[in-house]
Amino acid sequence: MNERNRERWRKFKSNRRGFYAFILFCVILAFVSAAGFIANDKPLVVRYDGGWYFPIFHEYPETTFGGKFKTAADYRDPYVQNRINKKGFFIMPPVPFSYDTINYNLPSPAPSAPDRENRLGTDDLGRDVLARLIYGTRSSLFFGLILTALSSAIGIFAGAVQGYFGGKVDLFAQRFLEIWGSLPQLFVLIIVSSIIAPGFWTLLFVLLLFSWTTLVPVVRAEFLRARNFDYVKAAYAMGTPDFIIIFRHVFPNAMVATLTYLPFILSGAVVSLTALDFLGFGMPAGVPSLGDLVRQGKENLQAPWLAAAAFVSLAFLLTVLVFIGEAARDAFDPRKNK
Repeated sequence: MNERNRERWRKFKSNRRGFYAFILFCVILAFVSAAGFIANDKPLVVRYDGGWYFPIFHEYPETTFGGKFKTAADYRDPYVQNRINKKGFFIMPPVPFSYDTINYNLPSPAPSAPDRENRLGTDDLGRDVLARLIYGTRSSLFFGLILTALSSAIGIFAGAVQGYFGGKVDLFAQRFLEIWGSLPQLFVLIIVSSIIAPGFWTLLFVLLLFSWTTLVPVVRAEFLRARNFDYVKAAYAMGTPDFIIIFRHVFPNAMVATLTYLPFILSGAVVSLTALDFLGFGMPAGVPSLGDLVRQGKENLQAPWLAAAAFVSLAFLLTVLVFIGEAARDAFDPRKNK
């Protein structure tokens, strides 16, 4: 790490709110990445008759634990639990429900209020809200990270080509972006959803068609400024290929401005997916998502824990991303005092 990057890192850490938000975001990302070990209706490990079994990684029939049927073992069934406890033990995850597990032993009709078993209650189908919240946050974060990475890569490349070559290339690209940006994104998504069943990669592709333009003006402006620097002109005069000049000499300077936008692009991607799920044009039915929890909260006003869980988690996540973006902006701003 050179002296300039060390100074940027020092300025980033000096923004306590943003630095702690970054650590908290990493913790949240690691937590939801291990959702299968935190919220699952299968044991983490089973010790039975001298053998070790790991149901999370492998499906075992009921006969493995002394049952009568060769179907997959239901570890929430008291019969299966008793069979295992007779010759061993099993360890369940902290949340003994998966995102699609239906609790048939509710004390009241679904959606049921929070209790000791379902800590945040259940939705209108009897599924655990906490488990769906963990899996929904994972889907939103992974979707946002992939969309941010792809849209940033395309946007940086397009902006670099425009700013470096300029002239007719820049003029044509600008007119194309104006036309492309005027297309109604929601209507395009509705048309695509009527033709193709919406899914993770379908939504990612459709949103990528429009989100890549976010960084183009920023990168274009940086390349228009940097291409007139003396070292760039010297590299061009020495016969250095344009590709090397763009990505070795000009690109590092352009990254300073683009990096500060990434947390805000990520938060925008999370909000876009949540809004589409809420409107019914997002993930397929049954897939956990924050937007689905918001929609259920709207449809079940007698169950305020549904809307509260979705709102608090979404607001908290977006606040963390905004704090990280502010800290990154201050770290890369040369006008900030050292």
